[in-house]
Amino acid sequence: MKKLLKPGLVLFLYLLLYPGFSQVEMEHLKSVPYDSPSPPPEWALLQRQLMDALYPAAMEFVEKYTNPDGTLIWREEWPGMDGSDDGYESFYNFPLYYALGGPEEVDPLSRKLWEGVTRQFTAYGQIVEEFDAGYDWMHHGEAYTNFYFFGLADPTDKKMRERALKFAEMYFDDGTENSNFDSELKIFRSPLNGSLGPRMVNTAEDWVTHRPILSNYPLPYDDIPHVSSGKDWNNDEKFAYILEALNERMMKGDVPLNLASTSLMLNAFMYTGEEKYKDWVLDYVKAWMGRVEKNGGIIPDNVGLSGEIGEHMDGNWWGGYYGWKWPHGVRNKLEATTIGASNAYLISGDDSYLELPNSVIDAISREARVENGKMLLPHRYDQRGWYDYRPLQAMYPTHIWYMSRKKKDWERVKELLDPEEMKQLKYVKGKGEERNTATWMGYLEGNVPDYPVDILKATYKEMQNRLDKIRNDTSTPDQQDVHHWLNLNPVILEGLVQTMLGAPNHIYHGGLLHTSVRYFDPEKQRSGIPSDMAALVEQITTAGVSLTLVNLHPTETRKVIVQAGMFGEHQIQRVNQIEIYPYQFDTVDHKFFQAEISPGSVVKLEIEMSRFKNPPSYAFPWHGEEIPINEKEYE
Repeated sequence: MKKLLKPGLVLFLYLLLYPGFSQVEMEHLKSVPYDSPSPPPEWALLQRQLMDALYPAAMEFVEKYTNPDGTLIWREEWPGMDGSDDGYESFYNFPLYYALGGPEEVDPLSRKLWEGVTRQFTAYGQIVEEFDAGYDWMHHGEAYTNFYFFGLADPTDKKMRERALKFAEMYFDDGTENSNFDSELKIFRSPLNGSLGPRMVNTAEDWVTHRPILSNYPLPYDDIPHVSSGKDWNNDEKFAYILEALNERMMKGDVPLNLASTSLMLNAFMYTGEEKYKDWVLDYVKAWMGRVEKNGGIIPDNVGLSGEIGEHMDGNWWGGYYGWKWPHGVRNKLEATTIGASNAYLISGDDSYLELPNSVIDAISREARVENGKMLLPHRYDQRGWYDYRPLQAMYPTHIWYMSRKKKDWERVKELLDPEEMKQLKYVKGKGEERNTATWMGYLEGNVPDYPVDILKATYKEMQNRLDKIRNDTSTPDQQDVHHWLNLNPVILEGLVQTMLGAPNHIYHGGLLHTSVRYFDPEKQRSGIPSDMAALVEQITTAGVSLTLVNLHPTETRKVIVQAGMFGEHQIQRVNQIEIYPYQFDTVDHKFFQAEISPGSVVKLEIEMSRFKNPPSYAFPWHGEEIPINEKEYE
């Protein structure tokens, strides 16, 4: 009889000979075989169908609206400061689709399109040195979400890595008045900032393309001479008075919107691990927490160049750019503070930073009203006090609970939302893909068991609807505005993010994608779930997640690396296979493990985690401590 090798020796020899894994990571990779043959569930078939269908849909979109060099088929000139964000937004989730497991061709395509938009809007004048010359961080956030996803797709790309560091460097204090950031006071010098520094004085040309849009919003101030209506944005004579008011009151100093810049800094950190980026993020978030405390628990929407609240606003803590009054009210405060606090928590492991967005919800909750069984909260504040009462969108408190996993935050979500939203999916496609979080929460609570099937069908249908619009689009470039393509992009990922990764989709205006798990294909040495596989996160707790992995291939085993957290920030303590007898328990004590799923198997796992124990990084499992640099040029 042949002697059998000990399991530990088999694993050692396998990893020693396995190409691509570093020596350090080889020592930590736990490889666990699973065998549980079963017919595939409906959600798994739908998820795989959607993953496969998105590629031809994306190609049809790209072939109709772009040139061979990746630029948009559009007009020769585009004035003003607005627009580069919309170019990037047109393809913003392409690299994420690849990172989730989309076809190999999507990665170089995504990079070509990013390069094309960059060249095109450089020619238009909005981009200088490959970065927007000077705009606010709501729009920067929309643009650079696309850029951050490249770190998830392939962090070894030398060119994108160098850009990440170059862009972050623009927000370090260089000791001149043209620096975007004042490192001593921890303030931005203007709400409008970028590669050319702070933009403290705006011209009429800067706003020329944005004026028709802003005419549909309330006025920034009610005391602008000769101006009485938002429609006056479209009146050249009256617009001059609006512009004067903006320059005098809004364009000097800091606003909460700038907290979205922490994603840019964290993006650089996750390529390099350099402490200066971490320190910048934590110092800036702490600065805003201090301003909340100084202002009696309410975040001010303007801080002057001397660091004083209300310095250029007659002492008022409200009235700033994208502030409590104009144009969107509370939405921008919740988005920016949640982005900043989540990034600080991710990089520090300290959940006290979540007090920042919590302070915003606390402030408006104190003024809440209940009408017809619905909680209404004020969305704006000015000299009249609190007003504009509406239900709060689910995405905001959901993100805070998702980061904290605290029972009180879960209960608050249920208290603030319309309970009907948690019972049945009524799919909504917003500008981003985060509008269906309430029903996902209902699913996690166990009240909407069909949600995975429903959301995957809904996102598939949205893809089909957009393809129909593309095929019937007879408009010409001179008729298309700058939002034309982002409203047609057929790559719809919300259903995949929620089901595969166990997370609400990222905050659209610049948030990073924080997830319960992510996947890598060890055989193809790439990011994403392997072909013929599907995954569903069914429960999320403070202790971990319940995950089902399905191998849809009838005759071949599939291997997948499961990582705790999108950036490896969590530590997997143990993996338990359930719904078998006896249960299989495997100790991991690392941020990832490898599952070997036998043909046609449906494997249910409980993954026990310690959250936020590791520095976040873009590194793949086989990279080791330092991400290698690949100098190849993408075509």
